Amino acid sequence: MDRFRALYDRLILPNPAWVLVVFGLLLALAAVKFGQFRLDASAESLVLENDRSLEQYRAVNRRFTTSDDFLIVTYSPRDELFSEPGLADLRALRDELQALEAVGSTNSILNVPLLHSEALTLDTVDTEIKTLDQDDVPPDTARQALLDNPLYPNLLISEDARTTAIQVNLPTPERYFELLGERNRLRDKAAAGEASDAELAQLETASDAFIRYSERLGEERDATIDTVRAILERYRDRAEIHLGGVPMIVSDMIRFIQNDLSTFGLGVLVFLVLTLAIIFRQWRWVLIPMLCCGFTVWLMVGFLGWAKWPVTVISANFVALLLIMTLSLTIHLIVRYREFQHDQPDAEPRAILSQTLMAMIKPCFYMAITTMVAFGSLTFSGIRPVIDFGWMMTLGLTVAFLITFLVFPCLIALLPPPLDARVTSDRVPFTDAFARFTERFGTTVLVVSAIIAVLCAMGVSRLTVENSFIDYFKESTEIHQGMITIDDRLGGTTPLDVVITDDPAPESATGDSDPFASGCDPFLDDCGEAETYRDTWYTYQKMRKLGQVHAYLDSLPETGKVLSIDTTLEILAQINQGERLDALELAFVPAAVPDDLQDVLLTPYISEEHNQARFSVRILETMPELRREALLNRIHEHLTTELGYEPDQVLFTGMTVMYNNMLQSLFDSQIKTIGVVFLAIMAMFLLLFRSLKLALIGIAPNVIAAGSVLGLMGWLGIPLDMMTITVAAITVGIAVDDTIHYIHRFKTEFSKDRDYLATMHRCHRSIGQAMFYTSLTIVAGFSILVLSNFIPTIYFGLFTGFAMFMALLGALTLLPRLIVMIKPFGPTDTD
Repeated sequence: MDRFRALYDRLILPNPAWVLVVFGLLLALAAVKFGQFRLDASAESLVLENDRSLEQYRAVNRRFTTSDDFLIVTYSPRDELFSEPGLADLRALRDELQALEAVGSTNSILNVPLLHSEALTLDTVDTEIKTLDQDDVPPDTARQALLDNPLYPNLLISEDARTTAIQVNLPTPERYFELLGERNRLRDKAAAGEASDAELAQLETASDAFIRYSERLGEERDATIDTVRAILERYRDRAEIHLGGVPMIVSDMIRFIQNDLSTFGLGVLVFLVLTLAIIFRQWRWVLIPMLCCGFTVWLMVGFLGWAKWPVTVISANFVALLLIMTLSLTIHLIVRYREFQHDQPDAEPRAILSQTLMAMIKPCFYMAITTMVAFGSLTFSGIRPVIDFGWMMTLGLTVAFLITFLVFPCLIALLPPPLDARVTSDRVPFTDAFARFTERFGTTVLVVSAIIAVLCAMGVSRLTVENSFIDYFKESTEIHQGMITIDDRLGGTTPLDVVITDDPAPESATGDSDPFASGCDPFLDDCGEAETYRDTWYTYQKMRKLGQVHAYLDSLPETGKVLSIDTTLEILAQINQGERLDALELAFVPAAVPDDLQDVLLTPYISEEHNQARFSVRILETMPELRREALLNRIHEHLTTELGYEPDQVLFTGMTVMYNNMLQSLFDSQIKTIGVVFLAIMAMFLLLFRSLKLALIGIAPNVIAAGSVLGLMGWLGIPLDMMTITVAAITVGIAVDDTIHYIHRFKTEFSKDRDYLATMHRCHRSIGQAMFYTSLTIVAGFSILVLSNFIPTIYFGLFTGFAMFMALLGALTLLPRLIVMIKPFGPTDTD
């Protein structure tokens, strides 16, 4: 402590202006990279650490020439769709969308092939397929043809033919995948420790190039989506229109992040100004804390720009959190400074400032460390955005502590606040009411705390991790409305790909094997189990088995539209006058399908090159009973036990899988993070107070605070998600600040008269005020998050505010009651 005193007395306090000048240069350096500060809502930002599902997802999409890079426009006209005017309106809308530069193509009921011609056969498929665009097909005929086709209902048209969809394809340039592949190749090599210095430099260059290209592509996509929305607006008087699709969701989530950063940052800032003005009634006590808060955010934004570290949906709250946490530190200094002013009204401002710093640096240091530990524990979660959030807040709190104990004293030294009537007043603060209540109803405090603890434990046992992506967004958002429409009328929202790898060739099979050796002609008959192995999917036996997979997936209540090669075979059966293809016709399917239909009917479902078959499944997100993990396990078990595929032949991929992987890690992550936090805090308490009794006493109110928020979530049936997983750990880290300050002050005050009850009252009148102000600020500050369009952010704000309220009650009632009862500082003078 003497070293800190010497540092302040000799270097900082005598030269506050020079310290601020040097600090100003640091701010200027940070500002240089403000332009590099970026937001990220891509799939990479929402997956588990080291989760290979994203790479598998990309590989499957490229292998089967499929992509989620498209917008879906749902169109429900107010008048009849299948009429000349109705189709003309749809065509006008489609043409405007297709004319956009970024649009590669569109798919709709206007350009898809109709299978209504009586002259249509496998031999005439090239000439007899008609479309609404190219041919004079009566609307009623087209309507029936579309509904009779197994491909289009619940995909491009609803079963009642009242709603249709336009798929607006936004192809991702090949350059994106080239840069991504190069970056990932070098990143994997670096992670394995096999990269040379030159390759590490190449990785830096490749990462920069990928980021720049992705940002440019994102800006172009945003502009395209804005234009699409403007076009749709002109048609809303004639139809109910919703926009959906992965690019739109990503774009809107970026907007939500930007809105959260600005709304929460400005909203919290305005609130903090009002709070400080109401509490302290001096402009210095408003300006100085606000400057400290602003400098903290300034430096962190600059650092994130320098580090090229993007902010995600999860870490978008870091601005509001840093403002609140920095203010919490400064409020403790302000309250202590005013206490010294009250006790020593004739003392020099610099002497009071020095006393304040020396009195508060130790508890504030431990307060900052424990909060950093709480956020740092999030790095154990295994979820990439949560890990990033933990590191950002850990670094941010370090900056907040340094600014509080460097910039704050320099500003006070230059602008010493005068005495006012509120400082010199001897009135008893209202926080003493908590001390009187605890003294009078100590047993009640213990009993109520025990009841709350039991209720918390029961609530925690009811926690779940299942959640619907659609529930992340308010009903007023276009994402929510679009998902509802697609789920209800167009076959489901979240994609799931089931990929089956063909049986390996038997060891006896050679390129010269005779397909007729078994006595069965595989080109003319269904040879069943006697069929000789052929290195192609287009055999009777394999297609029948794939048909069984399709039928099973389609029978599940959680699935909407299911597409596979079986869908194509149904279409070909219709063309074949209603007759299923025989073994010989199956063998020639690739040749029978016209080239312009190959990418629609074959390549999305069969990859002969990779010996794989793909089933495209849409999951009904609005289904209340949806349990993704159980669904995936049920499908896997059926395919491996009932249908006889080996476990390694079945692969699940798609957004459903990545989202499920993240959800299933949440509960385990919660246990890890809470465990790490409590162990670290226990270690901090033991180091700070050198007493196991005090460590256990200090933990008690924090356990109840963390348990209360998890228990309340359990009782209300609110599942854990990407945001609420962080609440308990953060709550403990923030709530323990009050515990540290209270115990540290109690120890100091107790030495004066060794009277536990008198000490409790003095602590409630002094540090209790600061605890109340900071907790009130945090609770109200987090309430700003209810303005978000992102439901997990709203839950995060509400539950963190509730937990902080419970932590304050525990720190002002349960904590002093335990101290008075257990007497950890030794006996009183009267004992």
